[in-house]
Amino acid sequence: MKFLKLKLTTPYLELDPLFYDRVEPTPLAKPYLISVSQNAAKLLGVKDDDLRDELLVKIVNGSHKLEGSQTFAMCYAGHQFGYFVPRLGDGRAINLGKVNGWNLQLKGSGQTLYSRQGDGRAVLRSSIREYLMSEAMHGLGIATSRAIALIGSDTDVARERWEKGAIVLRLSPTWVRFGTFEYFNLKGRHEKLQALADYVIDESFPHLKNAEGIYLKMYEEIIKNTATTLAGWQSVGFNHGVMNTDNMCIDGRTIDYGPFAFLDDYDAEYICNHTDQEGRYSFKNQPGIAHWNLAQLAKALSPIINYEDAQGALDRDFGATYEAKYLSLMFAKMGLYESDAKDVELLKWLLGSLQSATIDYSAFFRKLSRYDGKRADILDSCVYRAELDEWLSAYELRLSKEKLSTQERHTKMLAVNPKYILKNHILQEAIEEAKLGSFSMIEDLLQVAHAPFDEHEELEYLSKPTPMKAKNIKLSCSS
Repeated sequence: MKFLKLKLTTPYLELDPLFYDRVEPTPLAKPYLISVSQNAAKLLGVKDDDLRDELLVKIVNGSHKLEGSQTFAMCYAGHQFGYFVPRLGDGRAINLGKVNGWNLQLKGSGQTLYSRQGDGRAVLRSSIREYLMSEAMHGLGIATSRAIALIGSDTDVARERWEKGAIVLRLSPTWVRFGTFEYFNLKGRHEKLQALADYVIDESFPHLKNAEGIYLKMYEEIIKNTATTLAGWQSVGFNHGVMNTDNMCIDGRTIDYGPFAFLDDYDAEYICNHTDQEGRYSFKNQPGIAHWNLAQLAKALSPIINYEDAQGALDRDFGATYEAKYLSLMFAKMGLYESDAKDVELLKWLLGSLQSATIDYSAFFRKLSRYDGKRADILDSCVYRAELDEWLSAYELRLSKEKLSTQERHTKMLAVNPKYILKNHILQEAIEEAKLGSFSMIEDLLQVAHAPFDEHEELEYLSKPTPMKAKNIKLSCSS
């Protein structure tokens, strides 16, 4: 199948017009192709033989429609930094339609009914970040929206300074958010709320059809999926930065990559978004915020689900699912495969040691994946080594209880501890090169994003340590 021959459907438009606003994209001036992800394109059944066709640029720019496409923006509300905003919506994203189970959307494609005071645009730097991070999160095995193509332009966009506009063609099995339910609960349109729930079940949870207590079961699935995604974030050191309820996907996957960051030196208190003055969305707070957001969703669903039952499900399932998944991931990262009652304490000790050592989180685990009793490679990466040195002694004792050989353990650990993590400093280098018209580094990053656990000898430069001045920096929400 050629990309240009795709035929889209728009099942969301079968809902009441209150759910959306029909709007046409506003094309950028002098658009040009920056990158395409052949890996993501395969999700649509597309081969790579025409992915760099000039017509693809027109599709991403919104000046050419695929067959069956009817463009629209979705309406929703949301809690932003804990405060409820009664109407938000796709302020700079326009939906094209659905194919092969994936909803296509243009981000940065112009104003919509929900743009409020915004211009509906996205700038080059944030578009590069979202494009690459969508693919990198998938490469790490964490549920996420994906990105097929990125285009740049000659259109000027005003932010803190003048920048150039860009558009990402992104896709997700669903773009419905917690905030979509909040909007219709606020309006008291309970029949619309139920219609939305039916749509979500059709789209994301079809195995629940005809089940007894179907809406509560839907909510239970949302709880478990969200908890699983959060465990993945915490295991790889990912800080989302803007966990508003309008940025929480109803099927639990990661969406809306704004001021995100991976940890450099391990710091549980890290805040990647400089707008977040109180640290609401700090790295350590993310699981608790996910629980809080799910509680708001329970309230929004209360017209069709008994609220006490929903709260009971949340209290029962979230913590248990999160803890089981997180511990499973972390024990695998540590190379612990036999069960030991003291492993949780060993993990807590490790995280405390990493915090005091001032050491790169992901680099530590990659080094640990080759640990054979020689400590210099790890300890030489620390600023303060005493506590981690003591932990390694306890770790060696614990490894003596494992049945795998050292080589077998190394192989398994290397498969779960990525070598290539898209840290902000390396993304910024790619952005600076792109501003000068060079996109080769974006292509290099895309390659390692899709295979972050592999060795890429020709791309070794992408795994270099974070410069001191760029460690654990904060980013802006503006994009």
